[in-house]
Amino acid sequence: MTFFKNRRHAGQLLAQRLAALQILKDQAGVSILGLPRGGVPVAYEVAKKLGMPLDIFTVRKLGAPGHEECAMGAIASGNIRVLNQDVIDSLKITEADIAAVVAREARELARREAAYRAGKPKLNAHNRFVILVDDGLATGATMRAAIRALRQEGPSGIMVAVPVAPASTCMELRAEADVVICLHTPESFYGVAISYDDFTQTSDDEVRELLQLASPKSIESQPLSLAEL
Repeated sequence: MTFFKNRRHAGQLLAQRLAALQILKDQAGVSILGLPRGGVPVAYEVAKKLGMPLDIFTVRKLGAPGHEECAMGAIASGNIRVLNQDVIDSLKITEADIAAVVAREARELARREAAYRAGKPKLNAHNRFVILVDDGLATGATMRAAIRALRQEGPSGIMVAVPVAPASTCMELRAEADVVICLHTPESFYGVAISYDDFTQTSDDEVRELLQLASPKSIESQPLSLAEL
């Protein structure tokens, strides 16, 4: 069963849910951080609807050798590494295997940071309430790495907001984030992609375009307060 036409549609529905939350109305400064690449179209719609600044927070999944679709962990900016020990043990993955995957994904993480920002400084999360957005969660390893890395920047609070995820993953993340919002938690979860009619991979060009469209100048030109939603 699909819940969303595409990522932009998912973001619009997620924004409607967030607009009703009192905790956001009580915050003096709120920023939206999309996880590239798929989380950015979702985050863009949230930022546009709520009139909040948008930036990216780069995290890379660590695919298990020979089973790349399976996350054995994730890395994020700030030398943060989160490992899924159950996956590592069940697949008998060695430390050397982990090191090789980490090195490869660290290079890609650095490339994306440079490509998306084009020299622009990242958003300062210190003393701001930050909403981390992705297009969905499976094991939650990538989001867990993002939360732990972001904590180092001293935000006033962290919310995780996603269109779809297993109920168990959302529950586990509540031990890491201050607030977790999951629009849909299917009883039988078979993956994020199955919840979308169109789950075409988001390109680097689309990420750059959306970040440009969501520049402070663009947002200021069409402000929309939470009270108006």
